[in-house]
Parts: sequence; C-alpha cells; structure tokens
Amino acid sequence: MTRLADRASAALTPSLRTSSKLKITVLSGGPSSEREVSLKSGQAVASALESLGHDVCLADISPDDLSALDRPADFVFIALHGAFGEDGRIQQILDERGIRYCGSGAAASALAMDKVATKCRFMECEIPTPAFDVVTAGRIDKVLETRRPPVVVKPIAEGSSIDTHIVRDAGELRGILEQMCERYGRCLVEDFISGPELTVGVLGDQALPPIQIRTGRGFYTYQAKYIDDTTEYLFDIDLPEDVLARICELSVRAHQSLGCRDFSRVDWMVDAVTHQPYALEVNTIPGFTDHSLLPKAAARAGLSFPALCQRIVEMALQR
Repeated sequence: MTRLADRASAALTPSLRTSSKLKITVLSGGPSSEREVSLKSGQAVASALESLGHDVCLADISPDDLSALDRPADFVFIALHGAFGEDGRIQQILDERGIRYCGSGAAASALAMDKVATKCRFMECEIPTPAFDVVTAGRIDKVLETRRPPVVVKPIAEGSSIDTHIVRDAGELRGILEQMCERYGRCLVEDFISGPELTVGVLGDQALPPIQIRTGRGFYTYQAKYIDDTTEYLFDIDLPEDVLARICELSVRAHQSLGCRDFSRVDWMVDAVTHQPYALEVNTIPGFTDHSLLPKAAARAGLSFPALCQRIVEMALQR
C-alpha cells in the first residue's frame, strides 16, 4: 500500500501557478437530493481557490435560475452533486455558452449518472461489475424468480446512497421493489458482494491511493458519508498489493471508458474470499467536504486541498 501511495505522490507533484489570478465562479447547491452536500462542497472549493488568490464567486444555481452564469468569469468550477450537476445538463448549458469548466463533459456525465448504462459500458470494456437486472413494475415477478437475497436495490440515477437498500430477507424484496418502482419508475437490483468496500480517486490519468471504507451501518449510507464521525477511511488495506494495483488500473480504465476527464471517483466492492473486485459506479463530481474521499486520497498523495482544486482548474484550462 505504501508503494501505491508513493507512486501516486511522485506523479502528482503540486504546481500552484497562482501568479495568474482568475475570475472563477463556483457552482453549488442546485435542485437535487444532494443539495446540502453540494453547498458544503462549494463553500470548501471557494475558500480554497480564494486562498490561492483567485477572484471567486460562490453561486447557487438551478434550471430555473441561471443568473450565476451571467457574471463574467474565466472559469466555472462545478461542485453540483446529483441531478442537473452530474447528469450533463449544466455541462451542456456551459458548452452552449462557450464557458470553460472543470470535469467531464455533457455526454460522459450523462452516461456516468445512469448506473445501468455505466454497467453496460463496464461489461463492454471487461471491467467486472456485479450481475444486475433493471426492474419495472411489470418485471417484478420475473425478477423475483431469478434473484435471491442478499441483493442491492438502488435508484438508477441518484447519488450519495440515497434510497439504496441491502435486502437480505426474501420476504422484504417484493415490497422494496414495488416501493422503488412507484417512486422512480424503475430501479436497479444487483448481486450483493460481501467484502471490503473501496473507492479510488482518479486525477487526470492517474489513480490516487485507494481508500477502504468501514462503517458500523452495514454499508456506506448517506448518514455514514456525511454525518457520522465514526466512519473509518483506511489507507492501510488488508488486501494483496497486486489486487490493489489492479483496482487502481481498472479505476483509470473505468474513468476513461465513460469518457470522463479531469477527475472522478470509482467505487468498488471486493469479494472477501476470492479478492475479485467489482466496480459499482463512477462519480463525476465527487464530494469536496471534510468527509469527502477524493480530497483525502489527494492529501495522501501529497496534494493539499487548495493544490487539488488548483490542479483541477489547470487541467481544465489546458484543454
């Protein structure tokens, strides 16, 4: 594990070119169910960029109020999580206006936001992912014939583990599927992988040191991500070095397979017995809060939070 961190650190030597002061608009908030987290991410990013001497405007934004984009700016830093921020809509608007911004473009963002489309792309690119079904109200009986708990049931286009269920009791599965289909129209059910939960940040074309997530809540829920202070984030991971190296390589491949750019975070489950890794999803705008994993991994590789934000700005401006 130390060798992985050392390699990442060597490849990510900070380059804080603060002599060029930029007018930067940081977009946060938004209309999604992850709004509160986004507000915190935006504040953290804005403070970091201001500390480097940039002229920063922190702005809330929504599909019905795009006035934040009327302020002249050299660059837009997107800190919007979930719908509107990660599904390609704000990226499309920025593209149409000719405004430079960080992160993945509209098409890659839309693809990564759709967990089913993401998993299909993973399969095309030989990136292992848990077996799954797409469930609609009319397919519940068929799915119940072929899927047996434990399984994971989740929305197809939500983040932060919102409405994600690990179902271990067959008697509960029908009710949860019916509830999810009523709420979202369709949902995803996938095999539950028993073992360590890992996440790998990608910066440019480089994997950051993997992090193992350990929580007392059964899995990494919204509360475990943003509220609990007992959730553990481990860099000393009890897995073979070659397994961790493969997960890092596959994380970069997953990022690239969706057409992502600049940065992302790839979530994994690792089978406790076989050590086979399974990719769950790619987060194109991961959190930038004090609980967030991309900044933790960057710090492990030698990048402070301001340096990480500056590196993201620089990568985007070099396109």
